[in-house]
Amino acid sequence: MLESYSASTLESIVHAWEAYAGLMQFAPASDDPNLGGKLLYVGELDAANRAFAVAANIAGAATIAASAQPAALRESLREGVIDFHVNSLDEALRILKNEIRKRQPVAVAVSQAPAAIETEMLERGVLPDLLPPLRGTVPHSAILAKFLSQGAQWVRTGSAQVAQRLQVWIAPPEYAQNLAAFESLLMDQLPPNDCANRRWLRLSPRYLGPAARRLRSVACDETTASRIIARFGHPLNLNY
Repeated sequence: MLESYSASTLESIVHAWEAYAGLMQFAPASDDPNLGGKLLYVGELDAANRAFAVAANIAGAATIAASAQPAALRESLREGVIDFHVNSLDEALRILKNEIRKRQPVAVAVSQAPAAIETEMLERGVLPDLLPPLRGTVPHSAILAKFLSQGAQWVRTGSAQVAQRLQVWIAPPEYAQNLAAFESLLMDQLPPNDCANRRWLRLSPRYLGPAARRLRSVACDETTASRIIARFGHPLNLNY
């Protein structure tokens, strides 16, 4: 059972959680904190930005991506990372404006190079609210720097609660046909005020892809983890 889940599947869950934790720092405090009405620009659909697109859907934001690589676009659409693949910024904006108005999540990718889309966004006054973090020593492009100077905010990851650690459990065989019940039992173990984590548990299975269908993950402290372990056994080893 454990060997049926590849390291890449588990790694994708971890990366999506880290992106989600970074994004949710921008969510207003409420009974259901979310990023409804916010626009995230991720650029190229590489592994890191795919994780951000997934996380943004879970957090409730709208996402725009850009790629001139047909294979990356097809894979992202097939795996549910993006909801729509369009050919122009005009098409993307028609979808995004409607969903942002309704404060609903949506991820749209334009089949053009990121530099071209960024230039057009700047020229037309399309300002994203959020941008994914810098990676290594690679600087933002001049256009992304302008977005930041105009009010876009740079998401920082790695600042989730230190006392919490992401844990992933496989649904026991008796819940294989009723994953919602397993999810509900995990939810019962979480503190009522842990709103962001409860949202993750409720919505992440919809976006993490078919490879993770029987997996449920929560970021929890040792006390909460011990209660879940007593009920469902040990979580998978994430090695991070």
